Amino acid sequence: MTSSAPSASPSVLDLAPVVPVVVLQDAADAVPLARALVAGGLPAIEVTLRTPAALDAIRAIAAEVPDAVVGAGTVISVSHVTETVAAGARFLVSPGWTDTLLDAMKASGVPFLPGVSTTSEVVALLERGVTEMKFFPAEAAGGTAYLKALSAPLPQARFCPTGGISLASATSYLALPNVGCIGGSWMVPGDAVAAKDWARVERLAREASALRD
Repeated sequence: MTSSAPSASPSVLDLAPVVPVVVLQDAADAVPLARALVAGGLPAIEVTLRTPAALDAIRAIAAEVPDAVVGAGTVISVSHVTETVAAGARFLVSPGWTDTLLDAMKASGVPFLPGVSTTSEVVALLERGVTEMKFFPAEAAGGTAYLKALSAPLPQARFCPTGGISLASATSYLALPNVGCIGGSWMVPGDAVAAKDWARVERLAREASALRD
């Protein structure tokens, strides 16, 4: 990802074919869930800031699951940036961006994926030196056809499409030259998390991690 972090840092887009998008109601589930995802071959984990448990979940994963690369999703404010990085987030993902938010993410010292859904937003980020971004909401914003159309005029832009992607549609996204990875939540179904069925999560993660094998 583009950021002020050292260029030697690996891009989150290259860690695994899928970044699990995790919504946690209980921070106590964070560590066993992260361990299951890592065991299944998905080390990059996006914990969304959609619940009160999110910051504690990020903090717990960062402290107790060293093989996980935990990030914060649904980052929409400067305070989100500072709070999540302080909690141990190693990358940031936003559904969209403003100049203020982009400046804060650039200053954070960790990689980031600002969200885009239009060609103009992509061009504006490229002007600012950002070449890696989130395409959101992927299915609603045009899906694979839209991303394929962007690849010829804007080949320097790389994407993590997220939003409405399933196991069935994942391979069509990953086949595109401008897609580094995809974001999805099908490997962390709510009923499995509620039942603390970490073996099922690990199986689903392993299935997802094999999409590029």
